[in-house]
Amino acid sequence: MATEIRVPTLGESVTQATIGKWFKKPGDTVRADEPLVELETDKVTVEVPAPAAGVLSDIAVKEGDTVEVGARLGAIDANGAAAAPAAANGGGTGKPNEKTDTAKPINAAEEEPKQRAVPKDIPATQKVTELPVAPSVRRLGAESGVDPASVSGSGKDGRVTKGDMLSVIEGGGARPAAAAAPATVRAPSAPADAVREERVKMTRLRQTIARRLKDAQNTAAMLTTFNDVDMGAVMDLRTEYKTQFEKKHGVKLGFMGFFVKACIQALKEIPAVNAEIDGEDLVYKNYYNIGVAVGTDRGLVVPVVREAQDMTIADIEKTIAGLGKKAREGALSIEDMQGGTFTITNGGVYGSLMSTPILNAPQSGILGMHRIEERPVAKNGQVVIRPMMYLALSYDHRIVDGQGAVTFLVRVKEALEDPARLILDL
Repeated sequence: MATEIRVPTLGESVTQATIGKWFKKPGDTVRADEPLVELETDKVTVEVPAPAAGVLSDIAVKEGDTVEVGARLGAIDANGAAAAPAAANGGGTGKPNEKTDTAKPINAAEEEPKQRAVPKDIPATQKVTELPVAPSVRRLGAESGVDPASVSGSGKDGRVTKGDMLSVIEGGGARPAAAAAPATVRAPSAPADAVREERVKMTRLRQTIARRLKDAQNTAAMLTTFNDVDMGAVMDLRTEYKTQFEKKHGVKLGFMGFFVKACIQALKEIPAVNAEIDGEDLVYKNYYNIGVAVGTDRGLVVPVVREAQDMTIADIEKTIAGLGKKAREGALSIEDMQGGTFTITNGGVYGSLMSTPILNAPQSGILGMHRIEERPVAKNGQVVIRPMMYLALSYDHRIVDGQGAVTFLVRVKEALEDPARLILDL
């Protein structure tokens, strides 16, 4: 009896994945729940476990193929009789069992979704290629009576966006579909150079990082303001209590707990930095889910410390340590990276002295930490050497005014230079 292996639900808004790596080949014995194949989505990498014990009888898709949620990946023969190997990764040969419900990879050009707009020579009632419709688009359609299927989409693959719907509802007429952004094409290398180059396909995660960062630059009115902070008080506090802290809480006392606490205090005073734009509305969030950027060998990911306002510094450090471990192991779930309201990124761990971080859209603010460097500063009329760190706040100027951005950084600086403020909530 064969048990099918299918693409599991990958999380909200995630409908596709790329086959990253098969851990087994046809004919191999597998145990129940043993990892079989690695899937790369545009957010995380997940492993699909074996649904049953037996022998991997066929592999329906090969590494690099793109598949949808629910697609058939292969099958396991629970009786231990291996079927003829199917199309596989580097170790398998053959072809899929044509009698089974094999999901065809969708990375071929002819399988790409077509633009949603209804051609002029096709009646509006005739069914056209369906594309996912965002909840906000469905809501606007229900409220206004405008059928999203009749609107030319300017989003990815011709999808109808909220802006497209608003344009039609407000009487502006259907917005023409936006031309796809041209791919970056480089000039061919000289023959002597070409033979020394290596071409590697970008992972889905890297493609998503590139797209989201460019979208943030194109969408937000992004600006960065700077300040510096004397880290001496926090460093002295760490030196005094780090051994007791680690012994009691089982985690090292780092800087991030102090920074998260300081940012939450500042966000409460300047709520615009914790808000986002939704159409013509501003959404103020009275909760503080702090994203913490983590560098991995696969790229930058931003897991979220949820309800950080209710946590102690020890709770924050434990949560960040756990999320960081999962990120490095490629074990983050979709839920681990959703719902952030503000982000902190620490370039100082790599030696960065100063930077202008890019917003993690749709958030309105991101704080950049940098390396601590001893510098001469004036204190009470005297030049002294202090451990200083530059702070950078990039913010969306459409929401946050310059005064609010500067005030935010000043409040973070005050809290870190006098950590008692964090305890007394001052």
